[in-house]
Amino acid sequence: MDVALPPDHAFGLFGPNGDRAAAEGWVPVFPGPATAETNPGTVFTADLGERHTTCVVVRHEPPIAIAYSVVTDGEWAGLITVTLRPSPGGSAVTVSYELTTLVPEANPRLRSFAAAYRRYLDHWQDSIARWGRG
Repeated sequence: MDVALPPDHAFGLFGPNGDRAAAEGWVPVFPGPATAETNPGTVFTADLGERHTTCVVVRHEPPIAIAYSVVTDGEWAGLITVTLRPSPGGSAVTVSYELTTLVPEANPRLRSFAAAYRRYLDHWQDSIARWGRG
């Protein structure tokens, strides 16, 4: 996905609170004091619909990469990695999900997520662009 900001400006959009620009209803909650929301080891949770997700920041290399270990209760667990590199229009952003279902009943939902992934990224890109235009 392309973001019309250079990596040093775009990077914050992919932190826990920065995701609010792209994920409607995304409200991270920090159960403990966090000196910085993107420090490795920082834990936060979020509820989207009926799904409760716990995330732990496992990598933080501004403005190049951030990664989260995630567990969505009763569904799946894995790693989300976001990498940024300079591009002519600002930043080329790669978002990868490596997820494993926790129960067989979650397999259809994960397949559905994978099938709609390109639309998900397009929506994220459009939301960030709208946010950037203010």
